[in-house]
Amino acid sequence: MNNRKTEEASPVVATLDDLAPLANYSLMDRLNADPDAKADGADHAPRQVFTGHYVPVKPTPIADPEYITHSKALFRELGFADSLAQSDDFMRMFSGDLSQVPAPLRRAGWACGYALSIYGTEYDQQCPFRTGNGYGDGRAISVLEAVIRGQRWEMQLKGGGRTPYCRGADGRAVLRSSVREFLAQEHMHALGVPTSRSLSLYVSTIEQVQRPWYTEGSHSMDPDTMVSEPVAISTRVAPSFLRVGQLELFARRARKQAHPHALQELVMIVLHLIEREYADVIDNAQSLAEKVVLLADAFRDRLTSLVANWIRVGYCQGNFNSDNCAAGGFTLDYGPFGFCEQFDPQYQPWTGGGQHFSFLNQPAAAERNYHMFWTALRPLLAADEAALQQLDDIRSGFATVMQAKLEAMWAAKLGLEHFNKELLNELGGLMVQTPVDYTILFRELSNLPDDISSLKKSFYKGAVYQADPETMDQRWSAWLAKWNTLIDSQSGSREEIAQQMKQVNPKYSLREWLVAPAYQQAAEGDYALVRELQEVMTQPYDEQSQEVEDKYYRLKPSEFRELGGVSHYSCSS
Repeated sequence: MNNRKTEEASPVVATLDDLAPLANYSLMDRLNADPDAKADGADHAPRQVFTGHYVPVKPTPIADPEYITHSKALFRELGFADSLAQSDDFMRMFSGDLSQVPAPLRRAGWACGYALSIYGTEYDQQCPFRTGNGYGDGRAISVLEAVIRGQRWEMQLKGGGRTPYCRGADGRAVLRSSVREFLAQEHMHALGVPTSRSLSLYVSTIEQVQRPWYTEGSHSMDPDTMVSEPVAISTRVAPSFLRVGQLELFARRARKQAHPHALQELVMIVLHLIEREYADVIDNAQSLAEKVVLLADAFRDRLTSLVANWIRVGYCQGNFNSDNCAAGGFTLDYGPFGFCEQFDPQYQPWTGGGQHFSFLNQPAAAERNYHMFWTALRPLLAADEAALQQLDDIRSGFATVMQAKLEAMWAAKLGLEHFNKELLNELGGLMVQTPVDYTILFRELSNLPDDISSLKKSFYKGAVYQADPETMDQRWSAWLAKWNTLIDSQSGSREEIAQQMKQVNPKYSLREWLVAPAYQQAAEGDYALVRELQEVMTQPYDEQSQEVEDKYYRLKPSEFRELGGVSHYSCSS
């Protein structure tokens, strides 16, 4: 689909008029709109939405938008000319103004409701009405669904203004969080981790909002001041933005018989998910029961692979609720995320997250989300005992599949043909007791060192060792010798093994203390560091220049340790 011949043969989308004929609004055309919605999309006040799959909503444009950056990689993939990102028509549309888009582009977008489960527990108190009928896309508004080069894409504005699900908030995203999400999506895609993609990033030169944040130099856990921040709109792109929480919402309504069409709307959203995300593995000619069983199996495979990849690259989702879990099996919603630096199995960047969403607990959190997915599918098989048993067996096998994916991942990170539990457990203990930088340690191991001198690049200076340094050095040396013996017993050459390891152990990681100066400078109108970070972090496995290495391949400086907004942060954005 995206091979070189296809790219060369396809026409370049150079204007919004070129893009318009590619529009194909499958969700709006095939699913149910909220019958209480306003046809023109002027629907911006919090209210209950009792039925329907979406609400038409007209975005609220940001005032006087200015270009910051766009994803050159995604533009190439879509056949978009780079100049498009700074054209007046494109900037207007993707900063929230649909009033002048050419037909057949539509002048209203859409927002969707979903349910919330936190670590497998259903909640409905988070909406203003305490019913669950007011929870959903509060500031995310999709504005386009298009088929481009044979692939369906949905384009969604983050920070596009209020929707019926805004719960009284302003519907805006600030520049700080928008820069973080834009760079994170670019970085994760380059790491080879399934993710929503970044398209464009625009900031208002005059519009600002108030947010709780940290005073300069603060070590407070929670924000300790209110700050005025520029608003921005980033556009994220995916085959769909269907979430586990959406399926949950319709399953809850079906279970409670909330309205006469509740079960039918659950069937519709599940079939739409299959069409949008799983058409390559599920035949449309199959029965509903067959489709549901295949869907459960395919999503289990994607979700377990995803979480193993997160741990491979040091990523922590921070707030892995069911509404932040893409039903397509990719990373979605970069709010309180972070990349592990000093290795800690319980690493959690979000002050409100708790250990249940911490770094090495993500497999368990994924299983809780999968449980809610399974729960949402069960009403569809109530009349088919055999299919229901198949579905239940798939659910029961989640932990086994997850463990197999994790073991394969750890083996690959260590360059081993077979998982070695004892070796990994011993390494984990050393990593905590030293302590070490997660990314730098595994990258240095990828050079297959025969002594620990190069590994010490990953050792945090001034940290508290759990044994005296000489003893720790001896333990590291003993572990390294044992590991090298296993490496040498394998079939591949050391050079081949090192090269393979460097394809799974990135050199560069999106560290928060690198991102903070970028969004701080961007708030002053200087976007150079944002663009530099984008360039470096979209080549995370490559050996880059010495200047880049000196700047970006290093331990967190001591002045950033425990610093509010860098080492930890709230969810406000």
